[in-house]
Amino acid sequence: MSTIDIRSVDVVQYIQPLREGGSLPAIVKADDEFLYVLKFRGAGQGKKALIAELIGGELARAIGLNVPELVFMNLDDSFSKTEPDEEIQDLLKFSVGLNLGLHFLSRAITYDPVAEKISSETASKVVLLDSIISNIDRTAKNTNLLKWNKELWLIDHGASFYFHHNWATWKEHLDRTFPLVKNHVLLEQALHLKEASKEIQQKINQKILEEIVDSIPEEWLINESDSMSPKEMRAAYVEFINARISKIDALVKEAEDAR
Repeated sequence: MSTIDIRSVDVVQYIQPLREGGSLPAIVKADDEFLYVLKFRGAGQGKKALIAELIGGELARAIGLNVPELVFMNLDDSFSKTEPDEEIQDLLKFSVGLNLGLHFLSRAITYDPVAEKISSETASKVVLLDSIISNIDRTAKNTNLLKWNKELWLIDHGASFYFHHNWATWKEHLDRTFPLVKNHVLLEQALHLKEASKEIQQKINQKILEEIVDSIPEEWLINESDSMSPKEMRAAYVEFINARISKIDALVKEAEDAR
């Protein structure tokens, strides 16, 4: 039985855009009565950002980090017809179909690294996760971390796996590490990297990896500009993550040196 069980819901109400995000995500209500932050397939980085969000979020969950529930969200064409803002109207029009939502954490606040410290164990896991998935977007300028119910929650992994924007060269990324870890907002607090690396190796196995990658909707893997088939892409994501985990000692050393 698969451990990855992602629900599907229908969007029933568009509530408001979140203009802090470059891709203009929105708070919406679904037919299950819950609120979600909707990430649109028609936004700047398109379906690939949704794939990165899905894989990054589920990998984080697999190693025991807090991530809002991810759901598949069906958006019909009625919302664009009633939206007065032209920019949002276009976004809704280009996003009809299957999108990705994150459960909205009501009254969550942005994590402030100056005002608040977190456990070194948690910081170490987040730093190594981001090194594995090549997440360039967890800096002091934009932490993509929330405090909710006194716990740290991870959001926004859409900038990860940037190799998939050019499949022609993806294999060149297999031998690389992640020098941009030097900009990571939690690097100074990540004092248990070796222990975190052992936990990650124990918790992310081939079965978990394949289940996460198999959960990517087929239609998100089909782009006219891509030369690879969806099956080849799924295999590439698994190979990339396996390659990163196999060199986790080098990622640990890179992070320690940067700190």
